[in-house]
Amino acid sequence: MSVDTITHIARMSGGILYLMAVLLLVALAVAIERFWALSRMQDQCRIWVHELKSHTRVDARALQAQVQAQPEAPASQVVAMALSHSMDDSLEHFSNLLEEAVMDQAPRVDRGLWALDTIVTLAPLLGLLGTIIGMFNTFQALSNPGAATQAVTGGVGEALVATAAGLFIAVLGLVAFNGLNQRVRLVMHQLERIKVMLTNRMAPHYRPDGVRSMAALQPAGSAQRPTAVVATGAMGQVLQQKIA
Repeated sequence: MSVDTITHIARMSGGILYLMAVLLLVALAVAIERFWALSRMQDQCRIWVHELKSHTRVDARALQAQVQAQPEAPASQVVAMALSHSMDDSLEHFSNLLEEAVMDQAPRVDRGLWALDTIVTLAPLLGLLGTIIGMFNTFQALSNPGAATQAVTGGVGEALVATAAGLFIAVLGLVAFNGLNQRVRLVMHQLERIKVMLTNRMAPHYRPDGVRSMAALQPAGSAQRPTAVVATGAMGQVLQQKIA
């Protein structure tokens, strides 16, 4: 199919085919960028899951080093929230803060998918509109004296190209959209898994009576006292007097 033929068909559709070419480019750009970004997020989440599995308790130093290595990763943002948590709060509040951190990352994870969703719906409608415009122009030729039947049937065939193009873009966009949705679900599942793992590994730092363990966050063999951990309540005051 020559360039002149494509230009003629685009004119027959009222310029709709030019707009559909733009939609195709946008769909491809969004799909490629999101597949690449979500693949990176999945890899980062797998690294964090592997890191947390190697600890039975929260090791602030090891986790901080990992956060600094990938500070912009969604999983790192969730872990950073855990590291900034005040031990004056309860374990339930700690879990709620992690849930908030996971929800904060949701817009980053599914960013741009609305464009693909819109294109999947819009492309067939634009194709139908282009076909209607093309057939309208074709049937107008019947009013001209001596109009050839071959010209009319050929015009109808050219008008249907717009519908075919719209369906092609919709099918391509739908496949990409469903694939990206699956990756988004996997990333969000991994973030929820990291949240649960952090909560479970923070639990040993809390005693059954609600008093925070002063030495629980310290690595084995370390004599340094954590400054961010403060005992509260009547029992906490007794502990602080003994430590002082």
